[in-house]
Amino acid sequence: MSTEKTHTHEFQAEVRQLLDIVIHSLYTDREIFVRELVSNASDALEKMRLLQLTEKSVFDDQLPLEINISTDEAARTLTFSDYGIGMTRAELTENLGTIAHSGSKAFVQAMKQGGKDGSNVIGQFGVGFYSAFMVASEVKVYSHSWNNDAEHLVWSSDGATGYNIEEAPGQHRGCKLVLQLKEEDAEYAKPERIKQILAKYSNFVGFPINLNGDRINNIEALWLKGKSEVTEEQYKEFYKFASHSFDEPKYTFHFNADAPLNINALLFAPTSNSELYGMGQMEPGVALYSRRVLIDQHPKKFLPEWMRFIRGVVDSEDLPLNISRETMQDSVLFRKLGQTVQGRLLKFLEREAEGDAKKYEEFYKDFSRFLKEGVATDFDNRNAIAKLLRFESSLTADTETISFAGYVSRMKEEQKNIYYQIGSNRKTIEAGPYLEAFKAQGCEVLFLYEAIDDYVVSALSEFDGKKLTAVNSNDVDLGESSIEGDSLSTDDADKLCAWLKENLQGRVQEVRIGKRLVSSPAMAVMPDGEMSPQLRQMMKAMKNEDFGSAQVVLEINPAHAIVRKLAGVTASNPELSGLLAQQLLDNALLSAGLLDDPQTMINRMHKIMEQALA
Repeated sequence: MSTEKTHTHEFQAEVRQLLDIVIHSLYTDREIFVRELVSNASDALEKMRLLQLTEKSVFDDQLPLEINISTDEAARTLTFSDYGIGMTRAELTENLGTIAHSGSKAFVQAMKQGGKDGSNVIGQFGVGFYSAFMVASEVKVYSHSWNNDAEHLVWSSDGATGYNIEEAPGQHRGCKLVLQLKEEDAEYAKPERIKQILAKYSNFVGFPINLNGDRINNIEALWLKGKSEVTEEQYKEFYKFASHSFDEPKYTFHFNADAPLNINALLFAPTSNSELYGMGQMEPGVALYSRRVLIDQHPKKFLPEWMRFIRGVVDSEDLPLNISRETMQDSVLFRKLGQTVQGRLLKFLEREAEGDAKKYEEFYKDFSRFLKEGVATDFDNRNAIAKLLRFESSLTADTETISFAGYVSRMKEEQKNIYYQIGSNRKTIEAGPYLEAFKAQGCEVLFLYEAIDDYVVSALSEFDGKKLTAVNSNDVDLGESSIEGDSLSTDDADKLCAWLKENLQGRVQEVRIGKRLVSSPAMAVMPDGEMSPQLRQMMKAMKNEDFGSAQVVLEINPAHAIVRKLAGVTASNPELSGLLAQQLLDNALLSAGLLDDPQTMINRMHKIMEQALA
């Protein structure tokens, strides 16, 4: 039924299908209808802002470009008003009543083919308005176009049977949507609920949003500004807002790019690491926006897991969104966007580390675990992350550190490997036997103190073409060392090696003359292919398994007094020499972190002391 001033229309079959999909299948969270309606209002205001630059005559020209939202709990209504371009009768029919204009027909067809799986639908179909029917039993759209000659109209529908368009005198320019909420959705008539949703999704919309007369979006979208337009204080305040933190950022990274993708990013590295204080693993802290509107608060796999300490915002018009704008659909483009941000961030940290070493050292002290986790798990960025690592070394002062690049720059001309030793602390490493030859030759050794360092060097394997080699590796060769003072002859040393191998049968793989011992009698070396002592201990702790005694290569120092005297008593005092052989091995295993049974060593030491005192 229709009159000259009132027109009643039935929905096309496709529209009814579309509404059914939107109401029941499209959106994961019902609250998103607020974001969609605010975004539509913002778009209408942006069009009005541009139109005012070219049109001399505009209806209600003095009205501010803003969005007003009001709630009425008693009436169970929610109202959205904007002073945008508004709609004519024809536009109300095209935009809200038919399916062809917005491309929604293609959407319905795609949903049918995809079994109502919206994640595979490509493109924007302008169905956000229909999300209102998820929570409303009736929606009325009051409107007056920007044109002075346009009608005062109201479009109304229950979202099921059809819609009416009739005259409604007294309308302002723009649109006013009145949602009669369903009884089960009465929560959306509560101002505190709407405020919460606006703060979550629409805090950075470019036009003022007023809720019951109070401005809601007071925080600027700083990432869209130029760096010269933002003060340090604004950055700090934004960081606290975005990260829900009370500290200040250690680093602020603000960048904008147009190619190959449109990206506006404002990222922060915190001052403190909450994971160090037993507060559990951090949630990813970089939110994804598109045109100032939140798309995903915690996007999975946008940044790698190890970057979870980074806080801030990435906004891109190129985000490949699905129809509901809740998730990304083009995995290739999404991955490319993430990789671009990752690369920029790593370059930024590298520049900061080189520009202010002291500040970076402060950052590294708290966040090195994340970087090391990255080297161990992030294959794509492994080499770039490695440039950010810092270690003490045999040539640095206490607490002073050096990078891999710094180490390489001062390597000896003939040196091909980057040498390192893993130990609990500097004192323990320097007291052990493994550094002796390196110190004698002035060859630098990096000191690694954390359990994860074993994974780091295993994953990295080399840096700048230089192989990472543990000082206790089986294949370390520093060349022939000159032995000062008395030493066993080659024949006597070879005989002792054979005797030791026989007496230590089952505990050693090989016994040989060492080329890297200076002041220690012996050292245990891990055979090729064996896990390191640190990894061995970690695996035992994690799996509570018995890996059996380590089969090591024992290297002896033929110039050491203990070794020389042991060679002289193997025949004359077999009992004592047998005890000494076992003790020599256990001492070496203890230095290597491989001694599994210290009690046996203690009992043997008592026997040796008894014989020494006899």
